[in-house]
Amino acid sequence: MPTDAEKIATSVVRLNRRLRQERKTDLTPTQLAVLGTLRVHGPQTPGAIAAREGVQPPSMTRTINCLVDNGYALREPHPTDRRQVVVTISDKGLDMLAAERARRDSWLAARLAELEPAERDLVRRCAAVLEKMAAS
Repeated sequence: MPTDAEKIATSVVRLNRRLRQERKTDLTPTQLAVLGTLRVHGPQTPGAIAAREGVQPPSMTRTINCLVDNGYALREPHPTDRRQVVVTISDKGLDMLAAERARRDSWLAARLAELEPAERDLVRRCAAVLEKMAAS
């Protein structure tokens, strides 16, 4: 019989997978995460992005190169350190993230609307708890 931890993990993984299926972009999850990081935290060096995303700098350089080459991000000289660059999300990147978020949120809103009011309230309250768990 599955433990509570197994049941919760399975449910979270399945919901995450279903939300990813709503994506219509060719970008990888890592590329989307980098754009999301830039949107939330602003311009950063590749090293800072790599540290925030928990990947090695060479991997992040490849990801950033792809985003820049496709117009989703911009690479600019660092304002105080000529040896470094700063990466910024472009308008195209912002637009793409907004479209992806809207598509995902629309699917999720439709699923929530199918629930009973008490179930929706429970999901709403659980979201805060899951966020707390994810942050620790």
